[in-house]
Amino acid sequence: MKAKSMWLKLALVLFAAVFVLNAAPLKAETVITLWSHWADHDSKRNFVEGAARAFEGANPGVKVKVTWYEKKALYAALKTALRAGQAPDIFYGETNQIEYLENNMLYDLSKGLNWNNIESWAKEGWTYKGGVYGFPLEAWTVELYYNTKMLAELGFKLPADSQFNQSDFLEVVKKTRAAGITPLALGVGDRPYPGAFLVHEALLKNLDTADYDKLLKGQLDWSDTRVREALEFVKAVIDAKALPSSFSTLKLGESHFYFHTKPGALMFLMGSFYPSRAFNPTDKGGQPPDFNLGIMQYPALDKGACNNCKTITIGGSYVVNAASKHPDTAIKFLNSLATPEMGNKWLETVLVQTGIKADPSKITGPYASYFQDLAAADAPCKFYPNLPLGAMQGKTKETFIQVVNQAFPAGLLSVDQVIDKMNAVR
Repeated sequence: MKAKSMWLKLALVLFAAVFVLNAAPLKAETVITLWSHWADHDSKRNFVEGAARAFEGANPGVKVKVTWYEKKALYAALKTALRAGQAPDIFYGETNQIEYLENNMLYDLSKGLNWNNIESWAKEGWTYKGGVYGFPLEAWTVELYYNTKMLAELGFKLPADSQFNQSDFLEVVKKTRAAGITPLALGVGDRPYPGAFLVHEALLKNLDTADYDKLLKGQLDWSDTRVREALEFVKAVIDAKALPSSFSTLKLGESHFYFHTKPGALMFLMGSFYPSRAFNPTDKGGQPPDFNLGIMQYPALDKGACNNCKTITIGGSYVVNAASKHPDTAIKFLNSLATPEMGNKWLETVLVQTGIKADPSKITGPYASYFQDLAAADAPCKFYPNLPLGAMQGKTKETFIQVVNQAFPAGLLSVDQVIDKMNAVR
Protein backbone atom coordinates (compact mmCIF):
# COMPACT_ATOMS: atom_id res chain seq x y z
CA MET A 1 0.00 0.00 0.00
CA LYS A 2 2.84 2.34 0.81
CA ALA A 3 4.38 1.73 -2.63
CA LYS A 4 1.08 2.43 -4.38
CA SER A 5 0.66 5.62 -2.36
CA MET A 6 4.16 6.79 -3.23
CA TRP A 7 3.60 6.17 -6.97
CA LEU A 8 0.26 7.97 -6.83
CA LYS A 9 1.86 11.03 -5.26
CA LEU A 10 4.64 10.98 -7.84
CA ALA A 11 2.12 10.74 -10.66
CA LEU A 12 0.21 13.71 -9.29
CA VAL A 13 3.42 15.77 -9.07
CA LEU A 14 4.37 14.92 -12.65
CA PHE A 15 0.86 15.75 -13.86
CA ALA A 16 0.98 19.11 -12.12
CA ALA A 17 4.38 19.88 -13.61
CA VAL A 18 3.19 19.04 -17.12
CA PHE A 19 0.09 21.21 -16.59
CA VAL A 20 2.16 24.19 -15.44
CA LEU A 21 4.60 23.84 -18.32
CA ASN A 22 1.82 23.71 -20.90
CA ALA A 23 -0.42 26.34 -19.37
CA ALA A 24 -0.55 29.79 -20.97
CA PRO A 25 1.81 32.21 -19.21
CA LEU A 26 0.19 34.73 -16.87
CA LYS A 27 -0.03 38.23 -18.26
CA ALA A 28 2.60 40.44 -16.64
CA GLU A 29 1.49 43.63 -14.88
CA THR A 30 2.03 46.79 -16.94
CA VAL A 31 3.76 49.46 -14.87
CA ILE A 32 3.57 53.11 -15.96
CA THR A 33 6.15 55.28 -14.23
CA LEU A 34 5.51 58.97 -13.61
CA TRP A 35 8.03 61.44 -12.15
CA SER A 36 6.55 64.71 -11.00
CA HIS A 37 7.31 68.01 -9.33
CA TRP A 38 5.00 69.10 -6.45
CA ALA A 39 6.52 67.01 -3.68
CA ASP A 40 5.49 69.74 -1.23
CA HIS A 41 2.08 70.53 -2.80
CA ASP A 42 -0.39 68.29 -0.99
CA SER A 43 -3.43 69.23 -3.07
CA LYS A 44 -1.67 68.51 -6.36
CA ARG A 45 -0.21 65.28 -5.06
CA ASN A 46 -3.61 64.14 -3.83
CA PHE A 47 -5.18 64.95 -7.20
CA VAL A 48 -2.61 62.98 -9.21
CA GLU A 49 -2.43 60.06 -6.78
CA GLY A 50 -6.22 59.84 -6.72
CA ALA A 51 -6.32 59.81 -10.50
CA ALA A 52 -3.67 57.08 -10.61
CA ARG A 53 -5.60 54.84 -8.22
CA ALA A 54 -8.84 55.39 -10.15
CA PHE A 55 -7.06 54.52 -13.41
CA GLU A 56 -5.68 51.32 -11.91
CA GLY A 57 -9.17 50.36 -10.74
CA ALA A 58 -10.58 50.87 -14.21
CA ASN A 59 -7.67 49.05 -15.89
CA PRO A 60 -6.84 45.76 -14.13
CA GLY A 61 -3.25 44.71 -14.68
CA VAL A 62 -1.98 48.29 -14.92
CA LYS A 63 -0.01 50.02 -12.18
CA VAL A 64 0.83 53.74 -12.13
CA LYS A 65 3.95 54.33 -10.04
CA VAL A 66 4.35 57.99 -9.12
CA THR A 67 7.60 59.41 -7.74
CA TRP A 68 7.56 62.94 -6.29
CA TYR A 69 10.41 65.45 -6.44
CA GLU A 70 11.17 69.08 -5.76
CA LYS A 71 11.64 70.78 -9.12
CA LYS A 72 15.43 71.19 -9.00
CA ALA A 73 15.96 67.56 -7.98
CA LEU A 74 13.51 66.38 -10.64
CA TYR A 75 15.32 68.17 -13.44
CA ALA A 76 18.66 66.76 -12.30
CA ALA A 77 17.25 63.23 -12.14
CA LEU A 78 15.62 63.55 -15.57
CA LYS A 79 18.81 64.83 -17.16
CA THR A 80 20.68 61.74 -16.05
CA ALA A 81 17.85 59.29 -16.75
CA LEU A 82 17.11 60.58 -20.26
CA ARG A 83 20.76 60.26 -21.25
CA ALA A 84 20.92 56.73 -19.86
CA GLY A 85 17.67 55.60 -21.48
CA GLN A 86 16.10 55.04 -18.07
CA ALA A 87 13.62 57.90 -17.90
CA PRO A 88 10.00 57.31 -16.80
CA ASP A 89 7.06 56.86 -19.17
CA ILE A 90 5.51 60.18 -18.10
CA PHE A 91 7.22 63.15 -16.50
CA TYR A 92 6.58 66.73 -15.47
CA GLY A 93 7.56 69.40 -18.00
CA GLU A 94 7.04 73.06 -18.85
CA THR A 95 6.66 74.73 -22.23
CA ASN A 96 9.96 76.63 -21.98
CA GLN A 97 11.98 73.40 -21.88
CA ILE A 98 12.68 73.57 -25.57
CA GLU A 99 15.63 71.19 -25.26
CA TYR A 100 13.22 68.26 -24.91
CA LEU A 101 11.64 69.15 -28.22
CA GLU A 102 14.84 69.96 -30.08
CA ASN A 103 16.33 66.60 -29.08
CA ASN A 104 13.23 64.52 -29.93
CA MET A 105 12.78 63.32 -26.35
CA LEU A 106 8.97 63.64 -26.25
CA TYR A 107 6.20 61.53 -27.77
CA ASP A 108 3.83 63.36 -30.12
CA LEU A 109 0.41 63.51 -28.45
CA SER A 110 -1.38 65.20 -31.35
CA LYS A 111 -3.33 62.09 -32.36
CA GLY A 112 -3.59 60.19 -29.11
CA LEU A 113 -4.75 62.73 -26.55
CA ASN A 114 -8.40 63.77 -26.41
CA TRP A 115 -7.88 67.37 -27.48
CA ASN A 116 -11.64 68.03 -27.58
CA ASN A 117 -11.41 68.33 -23.79
CA ILE A 118 -8.37 70.63 -23.82
CA GLU A 119 -8.50 74.41 -24.29
CA SER A 120 -7.25 75.56 -27.71
CA TRP A 121 -4.71 77.99 -26.22
CA ALA A 122 -3.31 75.15 -24.09
CA LYS A 123 -2.83 72.96 -27.15
CA GLU A 124 -1.19 75.87 -28.94
CA GLY A 125 1.23 76.36 -26.07
CA TRP A 126 2.57 72.80 -26.48
CA THR A 127 2.63 72.79 -30.29
CA TYR A 128 6.02 72.44 -31.94
CA LYS A 129 6.70 71.87 -35.65
CA GLY A 130 3.33 70.31 -36.31
CA GLY A 131 3.27 68.07 -33.23
CA VAL A 132 1.78 68.58 -29.77
CA TYR A 133 3.93 67.36 -26.92
CA GLY A 134 2.44 68.13 -23.52
CA PHE A 135 -0.70 67.63 -21.46
CA PRO A 136 -1.41 71.08 -19.91
CA LEU A 137 -2.62 70.24 -16.42
CA GLU A 138 -1.81 73.56 -14.72
CA ALA A 139 -2.38 77.06 -16.09
CA TRP A 140 -2.85 80.60 -14.87
CA THR A 141 -3.82 84.00 -16.18
CA VAL A 142 -2.57 87.46 -15.19
CA GLU A 143 -5.43 89.02 -13.26
CA LEU A 144 -6.03 92.42 -11.68
CA TYR A 145 -7.60 91.69 -8.29
CA TYR A 146 -9.08 94.50 -6.21
CA ASN A 147 -10.78 95.29 -2.92
CA THR A 148 -14.39 96.03 -3.95
CA LYS A 149 -15.26 97.78 -0.69
CA MET A 150 -12.19 100.01 -0.83
CA LEU A 151 -12.86 101.03 -4.43
CA ALA A 152 -16.38 102.14 -3.50
CA GLU A 153 -15.13 104.03 -0.43
CA LEU A 154 -12.70 105.92 -2.68
CA GLY A 155 -15.67 107.04 -4.76
CA PHE A 156 -15.15 104.92 -7.86
CA LYS A 157 -17.51 102.57 -9.66
CA LEU A 158 -16.13 99.87 -11.92
CA PRO A 159 -17.45 100.16 -15.50
CA ALA A 160 -19.94 97.54 -16.70
CA ASP A 161 -17.22 95.76 -18.66
CA SER A 162 -14.94 95.79 -15.56
CA GLN A 163 -12.32 97.82 -17.43
CA PHE A 164 -11.22 101.41 -16.76
CA ASN A 165 -9.74 103.42 -19.62
CA GLN A 166 -6.25 104.93 -19.33
CA SER A 167 -7.21 108.29 -17.86
CA ASP A 168 -9.75 106.89 -15.40
CA PHE A 169 -7.30 104.25 -14.22
CA LEU A 170 -4.66 106.91 -13.61
CA GLU A 171 -7.22 108.91 -11.66
CA VAL A 172 -7.92 105.85 -9.48
CA VAL A 173 -4.19 105.45 -8.84
CA LYS A 174 -3.67 109.10 -7.94
CA LYS A 175 -6.69 109.37 -5.64
CA THR A 176 -5.78 106.12 -3.87
CA ARG A 177 -2.23 107.33 -3.24
CA ALA A 178 -3.56 110.70 -2.02
CA ALA A 179 -5.67 108.78 0.52
CA GLY A 180 -2.50 107.22 1.93
CA ILE A 181 -3.22 103.79 0.42
CA THR A 182 -0.94 101.83 -1.90
CA PRO A 183 -2.77 101.61 -5.24
CA LEU A 184 -1.16 98.40 -6.54
CA ALA A 185 0.55 95.65 -4.52
CA LEU A 186 3.47 94.18 -6.47
CA GLY A 187 6.99 93.02 -5.68
CA VAL A 188 9.97 91.29 -7.29
CA GLY A 189 12.03 90.40 -4.22
CA ASP A 190 12.23 86.70 -5.06
CA ARG A 191 10.74 86.23 -8.54
CA PRO A 192 11.90 87.20 -12.07
CA TYR A 193 8.46 87.98 -13.49
CA PRO A 194 5.77 89.80 -11.37
CA GLY A 195 7.05 93.32 -12.04
CA ALA A 196 6.74 92.71 -15.76
CA PHE A 197 3.00 92.02 -15.42
CA LEU A 198 2.42 95.77 -15.34
CA VAL A 199 4.37 96.23 -18.57
CA HIS A 200 3.65 93.24 -20.75
CA GLU A 201 -0.13 93.43 -20.36
CA ALA A 202 -0.01 96.96 -21.76
CA LEU A 203 2.23 95.84 -24.63
CA LEU A 204 -0.05 92.91 -25.44
CA LYS A 205 -3.16 95.08 -25.53
CA ASN A 206 -1.59 97.73 -27.72
CA LEU A 207 -0.02 95.28 -30.18
CA ASP A 208 -2.41 92.29 -30.35
CA THR A 209 -1.08 88.76 -30.10
CA ALA A 210 0.75 88.43 -33.45
CA ASP A 211 2.90 91.56 -33.16
CA TYR A 212 3.38 91.04 -29.43
CA ASP A 213 4.80 87.61 -30.24
CA LYS A 214 7.16 89.22 -32.76
CA LEU A 215 8.29 91.73 -30.13
CA LEU A 216 9.12 89.01 -27.62
CA LYS A 217 10.98 86.97 -30.23
CA GLY A 218 13.09 89.87 -31.50
CA GLN A 219 11.22 90.35 -34.78
CA LEU A 220 9.74 93.75 -33.91
CA ASP A 221 11.69 96.83 -32.87
CA TRP A 222 11.06 98.18 -29.38
CA SER A 223 11.04 101.69 -30.87
CA ASP A 224 7.78 100.83 -32.68
CA THR A 225 5.26 103.61 -31.97
CA ARG A 226 2.78 101.19 -30.39
CA VAL A 227 5.43 99.85 -28.03
CA ARG A 228 6.37 103.36 -26.98
CA GLU A 229 2.72 104.28 -26.34
CA ALA A 230 2.27 101.29 -24.05
CA LEU A 231 5.50 102.03 -22.17
CA GLU A 232 4.52 105.68 -21.74
CA PHE A 233 1.21 104.65 -20.15
CA VAL A 234 3.01 102.32 -17.74
CA LYS A 235 5.54 105.06 -16.94
CA ALA A 236 2.66 107.40 -16.01
CA VAL A 237 1.28 104.75 -13.64
CA ILE A 238 4.73 104.26 -12.10
CA ASP A 239 5.28 108.02 -11.72
CA ALA A 240 1.91 108.28 -9.95
CA LYS A 241 3.47 106.04 -7.27
CA ALA A 242 1.18 103.11 -7.89
CA LEU A 243 3.63 100.56 -6.51
CA PRO A 244 4.88 99.96 -2.95
CA SER A 245 8.09 101.71 -1.92
CA SER A 246 9.35 98.19 -1.10
CA PHE A 247 8.69 96.95 -4.65
CA SER A 248 12.28 95.81 -5.28
CA THR A 249 12.49 93.70 -2.11
CA LEU A 250 8.86 92.66 -1.56
CA LYS A 251 8.60 88.88 -2.02
CA LEU A 252 5.75 87.06 -3.73
CA GLY A 253 4.20 85.72 -0.55
CA GLU A 254 4.62 89.06 1.19
CA SER A 255 2.89 90.88 -1.68
CA HIS A 256 -0.22 88.72 -1.16
CA PHE A 257 -0.34 89.62 2.54
CA TYR A 258 0.40 93.26 1.70
CA PHE A 259 -2.69 93.37 -0.53
CA HIS A 260 -5.36 91.74 1.59
CA THR A 261 -4.17 92.28 5.16
CA LYS A 262 -1.38 94.70 6.06
CA PRO A 263 -0.92 97.47 5.15
CA GLY A 264 -3.56 96.81 2.49
CA ALA A 265 -3.69 97.88 -1.16
CA LEU A 266 -6.51 98.68 -3.54
CA MET A 267 -5.36 96.37 -6.33
CA PHE A 268 -3.08 93.39 -6.84
CA LEU A 269 -1.76 92.41 -10.27
CA MET A 270 -1.01 88.72 -9.89
CA GLY A 271 -1.26 85.30 -11.46
CA SER A 272 -4.57 83.53 -10.93
CA PHE A 273 -2.75 81.14 -8.63
CA TYR A 274 -3.68 83.80 -6.05
CA PRO A 275 -6.17 81.44 -4.29
CA SER A 276 -3.46 78.87 -3.56
CA ARG A 277 -2.24 81.32 -0.92
CA ALA A 278 -5.21 83.59 -0.29
CA PHE A 279 -7.70 80.84 0.47
CA ASN A 280 -5.55 79.39 3.24
CA PRO A 281 -6.54 80.05 6.87
CA THR A 282 -5.55 83.52 8.08
CA ASP A 283 -2.95 82.06 10.45
CA LYS A 284 -1.23 80.63 7.37
CA GLY A 285 -1.24 83.89 5.41
CA GLY A 286 -4.70 83.69 3.87
CA GLN A 287 -6.99 86.65 3.29
CA PRO A 288 -9.52 87.58 6.00
CA PRO A 289 -12.82 85.67 5.69
CA ASP A 290 -14.73 88.90 5.09
CA PHE A 291 -12.31 90.31 2.51
CA ASN A 292 -14.16 91.83 -0.45
CA LEU A 293 -12.30 90.32 -3.41
CA GLY A 294 -13.11 91.35 -6.97
CA ILE A 295 -11.54 90.98 -10.40
CA MET A 296 -11.24 93.87 -12.87
CA GLN A 297 -9.66 93.91 -16.31
CA TYR A 298 -6.29 95.53 -16.89
CA PRO A 299 -7.09 99.05 -18.19
CA ALA A 300 -7.91 99.57 -21.85
CA LEU A 301 -5.28 101.49 -23.77
CA ASP A 302 -6.45 104.45 -25.84
CA LYS A 303 -5.11 102.98 -29.07
CA GLY A 304 -5.16 99.35 -28.05
CA ALA A 305 -5.45 96.88 -30.92
CA CYS A 306 -6.74 94.18 -28.54
CA ASN A 307 -7.97 95.52 -25.23
CA ASN A 308 -9.53 92.13 -24.48
CA CYS A 309 -6.14 90.39 -24.83
CA LYS A 310 -4.70 88.75 -21.72
CA THR A 311 -1.69 86.61 -20.89
CA ILE A 312 -2.25 83.01 -19.93
CA THR A 313 0.61 80.68 -19.21
CA ILE A 314 0.75 76.92 -19.04
CA GLY A 315 2.36 75.74 -15.84
CA GLY A 316 3.07 72.19 -14.76
CA SER A 317 2.32 69.72 -17.55
CA TYR A 318 2.86 66.03 -18.20
CA VAL A 319 4.78 64.75 -21.21
CA VAL A 320 5.33 61.22 -22.51
CA ASN A 321 8.85 59.91 -22.98
CA ALA A 322 9.54 59.24 -26.67
CA ALA A 323 11.38 56.07 -25.58
CA SER A 324 8.49 54.76 -23.45
CA LYS A 325 7.67 51.07 -23.92
CA HIS A 326 4.03 51.77 -23.08
CA PRO A 327 3.09 55.04 -24.84
CA ASP A 328 -0.49 53.97 -25.53
CA THR A 329 -1.12 53.18 -21.86
CA ALA A 330 0.62 56.39 -20.80
CA ILE A 331 -1.65 58.40 -23.10
CA LYS A 332 -4.67 56.47 -21.86
CA PHE A 333 -3.80 57.60 -18.33
CA LEU A 334 -3.52 61.24 -19.46
CA ASN A 335 -6.89 60.90 -21.18
CA SER A 336 -8.36 59.80 -17.85
CA LEU A 337 -7.42 63.29 -16.61
CA ALA A 338 -8.71 65.07 -19.70
CA THR A 339 -12.37 65.26 -18.75
CA PRO A 340 -14.55 68.19 -17.61
CA GLU A 341 -15.15 66.36 -14.33
CA MET A 342 -11.42 66.16 -13.64
CA GLY A 343 -11.03 69.79 -14.73
CA ASN A 344 -13.61 70.83 -12.15
CA LYS A 345 -12.01 68.64 -9.51
CA TRP A 346 -8.65 70.33 -10.14
CA LEU A 347 -10.23 73.78 -9.74
CA GLU A 348 -12.10 72.81 -6.58
CA THR A 349 -9.21 71.10 -4.81
CA VAL A 350 -6.03 72.70 -6.18
CA LEU A 351 -7.52 76.20 -6.58
CA VAL A 352 -5.50 76.90 -9.74
CA GLN A 353 -6.64 77.06 -13.35
CA THR A 354 -6.08 74.24 -15.79
CA GLY A 355 -5.79 73.59 -19.52
CA ILE A 356 -8.55 71.00 -19.20
CA LYS A 357 -11.94 72.31 -20.26
CA ALA A 358 -13.95 72.72 -17.08
CA ASP A 359 -17.45 73.92 -16.24
CA PRO A 360 -17.24 76.47 -13.40
CA SER A 361 -21.06 76.63 -13.22
CA LYS A 362 -20.99 73.11 -11.77
CA ILE A 363 -18.28 73.78 -9.19
CA THR A 364 -19.43 73.46 -5.61
CA GLY A 365 -17.85 74.31 -2.30
CA PRO A 366 -16.87 77.55 -0.55
CA TYR A 367 -14.96 78.97 -3.53
CA ALA A 368 -17.48 78.26 -6.28
CA SER A 369 -18.37 81.95 -6.68
CA TYR A 370 -14.71 82.90 -7.09
CA PHE A 371 -14.20 80.50 -9.98
CA GLN A 372 -17.43 81.67 -11.59
CA ASP A 373 -16.21 85.28 -11.33
CA LEU A 374 -12.85 84.28 -12.79
CA ALA A 375 -14.54 82.46 -15.67
CA ALA A 376 -16.67 85.54 -16.34
CA ALA A 377 -13.59 87.79 -16.31
CA ASP A 378 -11.80 85.55 -18.81
CA ALA A 379 -14.76 84.74 -21.06
CA PRO A 380 -14.34 87.75 -23.41
CA CYS A 381 -10.56 87.46 -23.55
CA LYS A 382 -8.22 86.56 -26.36
CA PHE A 383 -5.22 84.80 -24.85
CA TYR A 384 -1.52 84.91 -25.58
CA PRO A 385 -0.32 81.55 -24.19
CA ASN A 386 3.02 82.40 -22.64
CA LEU A 387 4.86 84.71 -20.30
CA PRO A 388 7.66 86.75 -21.92
CA LEU A 389 10.20 84.61 -20.06
CA GLY A 390 8.80 81.56 -21.80
CA ALA A 391 9.09 83.12 -25.24
CA MET A 392 12.51 84.73 -24.81
CA GLN A 393 15.93 83.13 -24.79
CA GLY A 394 19.50 83.97 -23.72
CA LYS A 395 20.62 87.57 -23.34
CA THR A 396 17.22 88.95 -24.32
CA LYS A 397 15.60 87.07 -21.46
CA GLU A 398 18.25 88.19 -18.95
CA THR A 399 17.92 91.82 -20.01
CA PHE A 400 14.13 91.67 -19.85
CA ILE A 401 14.30 90.48 -16.24
CA GLN A 402 16.69 93.27 -15.26
CA VAL A 403 15.03 96.06 -17.25
CA VAL A 404 11.31 95.36 -17.65
CA ASN A 405 10.71 93.26 -14.54
CA GLN A 406 12.85 95.25 -12.12
CA ALA A 407 14.40 98.60 -13.03
CA PHE A 408 11.58 100.14 -15.07
CA PRO A 409 8.72 99.46 -12.60
CA ALA A 410 11.01 100.61 -9.79
CA GLY A 411 11.19 104.01 -11.49
CA LEU A 412 14.90 103.77 -12.33
CA LEU A 413 14.64 103.96 -16.13
CA SER A 414 12.97 106.19 -18.68
CA VAL A 415 10.95 104.88 -21.64
CA ASP A 416 13.85 105.72 -23.99
CA GLN A 417 16.28 103.78 -21.83
CA VAL A 418 14.01 100.71 -21.84
CA ILE A 419 13.72 100.85 -25.61
CA ASP A 420 17.46 101.26 -26.10
CA LYS A 421 18.38 98.45 -23.72
CA MET A 422 15.88 95.98 -25.19
CA ASN A 423 16.81 96.83 -28.78
CA ALA A 424 20.46 96.24 -27.94
CA VAL A 425 19.75 92.55 -27.29
CA ARG A 426 17.19 91.89 -30.04
